[in-house]
Amino acid sequence: MSMMDLIRKRRSVRTFDGKELKEEDVLRIMEAAGEAGNPFDIPISWKILDGKKEGLSSPVVVGTDTFIAGKLGRVPHAEEAFGYSFEQVVLFAESIGVGTTWIAGTMNRGAFERAMEVGEEEVMPCMSPLGYPAKKMAFRGMMMRKGVKADSRLPFGELFFEEDFGTSLTEEKSGRLKEALEAVRLAPSAVNKQPWRVVVTENAVHFYEKHSGGYVSGGGWDMQKIDMGIALCHFELVAKESGIDAALEVADPGISIGSDMEYIASYRIG
Repeated sequence: MSMMDLIRKRRSVRTFDGKELKEEDVLRIMEAAGEAGNPFDIPISWKILDGKKEGLSSPVVVGTDTFIAGKLGRVPHAEEAFGYSFEQVVLFAESIGVGTTWIAGTMNRGAFERAMEVGEEEVMPCMSPLGYPAKKMAFRGMMMRKGVKADSRLPFGELFFEEDFGTSLTEEKSGRLKEALEAVRLAPSAVNKQPWRVVVTENAVHFYEKHSGGYVSGGGWDMQKIDMGIALCHFELVAKESGIDAALEVADPGISIGSDMEYIASYRIG
């Protein structure tokens, strides 16, 4: 299955069939996590957690006690790096039939952080349950998906722009970047806010975060930057799958933006 097919196919899974995760799948997922780098070169430590042994739980998860979580240092671009790397793990799990869902808030965080041995200068941004999807979704899961309109996405022209934010980019004019940009459009995000906005110029693709209130902690940690990392991951994976040379750089092009926007990074297109 192609990366684009995986992106299209994957859905958040909160209801699992109760079967224990096969040891071979645990090992493959941990191997994939170990290989999941990021363009910011920020190391991430991963661990598979046993919910029964560690006293871990989430009120939105049914049918599994197995979780995966990662921790990393509180350094510049940590949020984007984590989103980029964890999405690779999530997509790999999908490829072998293991369900996942990004969880940042609806868990007993203190217990998870103790299980991950999170240090003072470290953070565990998110975790995900791991298991085999149940044939029927639990009522709570169905209501959550309905509440955030999980299966809908903003139109192409509201997310992507040509040269600056004054001109929407059409699918027809996106050319060879169409699939990679569509992969960005389909990316998951916290409460489906879809914070990415992208400006395409002659030889670069510039990513911006459109801020929503309530996602930045008092310490400056920005959960929506994790979403931006997911978007960067989708773009690069599908661009390279399409034969496009895309190299990430952090070099603000100086495009005029609104007060609710923030430059994140760019891909130089070869």
